[in-house]
Amino acid sequence: MCKIAHCNCGTCAIIAYSPAIAYYDVGRHGFMVTLPERTAPLPNVATRTIPAYLLLVVLLTALVSAQQAGSPPAELTIPDGTPIELRLVDSISSNHAHSGDHLNFIVVKDVNLAGYTLVPAGTMARGTVTQVKGKRFLGVGAKISLRLDSVGLANGSTLQLRGGKVVKGGSRTKLMAGAMIATAIIFLPATPVFLLTRGRESTVVKTTEITAQVEGPASVDVAGLSRSTDSTSNLAQMMDYLPPRVFSGEGREGDMVNLIFVAQQQELQDAFQRAGWVQTDKWNPILVWHLIQRGTGDAHVPMARFYLFGRVQDYSYALPDPQAVVSRRHHLRIWKTSYTQNGTPIWVGSATHDVAIEIAKNGRLINHRIDPQVDAERDFIGGDLTQTASVSSQEYLRSVSPVFEANTASGEAYHSDSRILLLDLEPAIASNQVAPAAAAIRVTSLPPAAPAATR
Repeated sequence: MCKIAHCNCGTCAIIAYSPAIAYYDVGRHGFMVTLPERTAPLPNVATRTIPAYLLLVVLLTALVSAQQAGSPPAELTIPDGTPIELRLVDSISSNHAHSGDHLNFIVVKDVNLAGYTLVPAGTMARGTVTQVKGKRFLGVGAKISLRLDSVGLANGSTLQLRGGKVVKGGSRTKLMAGAMIATAIIFLPATPVFLLTRGRESTVVKTTEITAQVEGPASVDVAGLSRSTDSTSNLAQMMDYLPPRVFSGEGREGDMVNLIFVAQQQELQDAFQRAGWVQTDKWNPILVWHLIQRGTGDAHVPMARFYLFGRVQDYSYALPDPQAVVSRRHHLRIWKTSYTQNGTPIWVGSATHDVAIEIAKNGRLINHRIDPQVDAERDFIGGDLTQTASVSSQEYLRSVSPVFEANTASGEAYHSDSRILLLDLEPAIASNQVAPAAAAIRVTSLPPAAPAATR
């Protein structure tokens, strides 16, 4: 504090003083105010006053930088050619389809990118019939051409697609040539009439799989997109979109899908081989000719071709009755799916038990009659593979589209509790190892009881 000399009258007032500024009033008498000399402080940058607005600017800049570092990008760029797996919703035939018809497809696997789900499974995609050619003379089959157009994203925007498929009907050229040769032996002038033979119609069967590609690159706003979840198993998603029944080549629904296998290809083949099952021969449209060549004791008699995911079965297995090889046999058809469980492929199957042969019934010259209790065949296969130590676990799953009563593609009735048996297969056990006990069956998500059958 500095010393101030002032008048004794007390009428002079010192108004204010600070180390930087002194305010004073001399008064009416006059006096001197003595301020001591201040020693200048040592230079110290740290003690200098920083203006408040500069501090505010620095703090706001740091805050914005931190938010930008932790916030998601405003847009994602979808690379050109990103695959999207689709399935056809309804069958189409060359007998009824026209160029320009609109088609519906369903996305069967989530499309994820950078931690976001761009297109969730179950989203509808659009396509178009671009060409239809009917069956023609000389045994030439019909043809249908499809094109993929677009799919909606989870945020409401639309993504353009490219891709397509061409499906041709079966040819009858060989049949026509054979008929001409046979006729020429008997009556040559009649052979030209067989040139009028037409090929088969073309049918794109429901559930046909087509992989579309993104027409890009394309930018999408992340607003409205959900975060994706990583999973090593696609089983749950596969069950959501698993077709409940297989199809004939003409698109008629037939046998139900009642088995699922989790196995590598070799494990699947080994499991049926150890259980005594045989792979049947490739389909021969003239079954009678096959029987003439091989005889009625041939266990490899071909099975009819059924379709799932737009293609015929990958494997056909049979376990014939030694007393009636052709007429009675356990059999199933197996298709490989595009799904995996912990890296292991998932297969689906359709099993029925042939119990007799019918002649000239349901529009076919020769047809097998099946046991209508198809669940018994499902459980027979599970037990048969388990006895050979091929099954590590079993589980009953519920179909999202229950099948309690239905007809085969040839019109035979069958019934079921609508459960699907999953068999997790394991590699063959070495001969010096003890086979494990029968695999436990874990029943989950049982469907409601089947409605009472009406007779």
